[in-house]
Amino acid sequence: MSVDLPIDGLPENLSEQEAVEAVYGEDLDWIVRRLRQRLSVLVECDKALVPCVFVALRARARAGGAGAAGEVGAEPLRLQLVDGHGVEVPGGAIARTIAQLSKVVGEAGAGDVLVLPHLDLMTNVAQGGLTADAKEVLAALGENPELTVVGFQDPGLEIPRTVRDMFEARRALVGIPRHRLAAVVLRREARKLGERTFNPFALYKYVSGTNAVKLRRILGHLHGEIDFDPAHPETAQRLYRAIRDMTLSALEVPRVDLARDVGGYEKVKERLRDEVLALLAHKDRLGADAEAVARIESLVPRGIILSGPPGTGKTFFAKAIATAIDATVQVVSGPELKSKWVGESEANLRRVFHQARASAPAIIVFDELDSFAVRRGTYLGSGVEHSMVNQLLTEMDGFRKEELVLVVGTTNFVEALDPALLRPGRFELLIDVPWPGEDDRRAIIDVYRGKLGLAMDDAVRDEMVRLTAGWADEAGTSRFSGDHLHAACKAIKRDLVRRSEEGRAVTRADVERALGDRFKQAPITEAERRTIACHEAGHALAAMLLPRATGVQKVSIAGGDSFTLGYVLKEVRHNRYVRVEAELLDDICVAFGGRVAEAMVLGEVSIGAYADLQQATELARAMVEELGMGSTTGPRALVRGGVEGGGEAGRAAVSPDTARRVDEEIDRLLRGQYARCEELLRRHRDAHRRLWEALLERSELTREEVKELLRPALAVVAAAAGARAGAVAESAVGDGGEDEDEGDGEGVGRER
Repeated sequence: MSVDLPIDGLPENLSEQEAVEAVYGEDLDWIVRRLRQRLSVLVECDKALVPCVFVALRARARAGGAGAAGEVGAEPLRLQLVDGHGVEVPGGAIARTIAQLSKVVGEAGAGDVLVLPHLDLMTNVAQGGLTADAKEVLAALGENPELTVVGFQDPGLEIPRTVRDMFEARRALVGIPRHRLAAVVLRREARKLGERTFNPFALYKYVSGTNAVKLRRILGHLHGEIDFDPAHPETAQRLYRAIRDMTLSALEVPRVDLARDVGGYEKVKERLRDEVLALLAHKDRLGADAEAVARIESLVPRGIILSGPPGTGKTFFAKAIATAIDATVQVVSGPELKSKWVGESEANLRRVFHQARASAPAIIVFDELDSFAVRRGTYLGSGVEHSMVNQLLTEMDGFRKEELVLVVGTTNFVEALDPALLRPGRFELLIDVPWPGEDDRRAIIDVYRGKLGLAMDDAVRDEMVRLTAGWADEAGTSRFSGDHLHAACKAIKRDLVRRSEEGRAVTRADVERALGDRFKQAPITEAERRTIACHEAGHALAAMLLPRATGVQKVSIAGGDSFTLGYVLKEVRHNRYVRVEAELLDDICVAFGGRVAEAMVLGEVSIGAYADLQQATELARAMVEELGMGSTTGPRALVRGGVEGGGEAGRAAVSPDTARRVDEEIDRLLRGQYARCEELLRRHRDAHRRLWEALLERSELTREEVKELLRPALAVVAAAAGARAGAVAESAVGDGGEDEDEGDGEGVGRER
């Protein structure tokens, strides 16, 4: 259903007072009803609204039963404004207001309602305790417990809990409901944005957090502009931009293009486009179809967690989202929000959200979210973190669904976050931003060589990609991130400027000097590179030639996605849920491939096989103790506890003889597969050499390149497998084909 409105049906003229009535009329009626019930009301609204709201409440209160509040026969209320005017006491406006309050409290009658427009200023939280002014206000109001009060609080200011608790009812007049927007747009203003009809949805995107008075003042700036011309629709876009500029407050809209300025990370970009940007773009294309827009708004995640190590561009991604949707960005450091004073941390959060809503579309980025939004009940920190989590949840739940305010939290410890934050409607979208892989680093360097004007050809660029595959420091605490690459490119540029050689082509020496000077990186020696290549070639050879092993997708000695200097990236298994004994044995054999290759080819083994030995030993242990695959221990589980059984996991209480046989069985499996791996590499020594040399030359090999290099070896393995299959078939025919299935199953374990 379209909500495009005929311009001729919009108001001709409207005062600020009438605009407040048009937008907040129902709220004002609600407040007066509570006052008639002798309930004090705390009204949250911008300071600019207070005079108009007071006038509207006073008119309703005086009207009695005939008023807009609708109580037939109700007695009129007398609203008395306590603002310090006409009071002569030493001190400023607050002192005069408190003096007036102390005087009128004792004189107030049954039908009197005190209106405190500056309650927030008189009682504002300061350094964790009640100020002297706040104590005087509390003392004055406490003299007459039957008193009815209307207090005003600006959303950006915090008042003490003891003051808030004095009010039985609360009402927030924050922003403008979308269905009321058309009531405060004049015909002459709408004609600047459309020819015959007005689409409130297009304007609401930029004024959702603005109050009615401020909106009237903003729209008043359009009066001197020319009317909309269908032949020149860009004039309306210029006016929308002008309106947007007037709602920015102190914030700015960043200019970070997701495709052009953010290098690599295609999977992260794809998720952001699919889950957020595409939905918002589709919503804008729907125009004024209210029902369709509401459906899309219900799908847009209001909270996003970007998790990953420092320097990987999490905040940069948030700025790119903001640029795409024309949103402001507030980057707030979690530790900076925390205060030692009671209530001040929560007040800081309130101010952040208020400023974001006032300048919507907006994105709030909580950097290091885990510094305060920790799991409640863990008793970590000072205790203020738990109150901050509660306040954060309250603020996120307080958005109107049509307000475009997104909250992004960045963290490298997502497991520590409070589970309540990850519920739908809060931080429901979790995206991992890892260390950049090889392709990511290549794209990031491309971005910065273009922005900095570096004459770096692709060969040097690729060498820089290779040199940044490992750790960025000698201590091994950080991989090369986008920030590191940016710093390195700037170091190269500074060096060229210093040498007056800006136009010169960047060389490998320039790259090595920039990386060495800044990051003190311990370089990989040629001998180490040869060892790594030999090791990874051994793994790859075993993975490709063993019939039940998982195949190879990529082999690299350039590091990259892994925390090792080289790696073999395996294919995705087709049988992900059911695995048989032969596959487990092949996995153990593949794990030994690197160590066996080093021993056979180099004559010594390195510490690089540490993780491989751990993996092989754990697999063998699981086969014997958990899966009952030991030949002498029988089909028996020899572990206790764990996830299913509860308690601490470990080997069950067994006899010394059984324990000895378990250890012997594990040793037998490991030694058997180690010997099998030695035989495999000895038989295909030439194939291993080809892989090794290709890795040293190219640093990385794809599955197709590995298959091509191993073509002769793969043919030999295939022929041998065919011969074995023929022998098994002849044996089955000779035995009359009986117990065929049982024989095949028995042969799997022993053939291996």
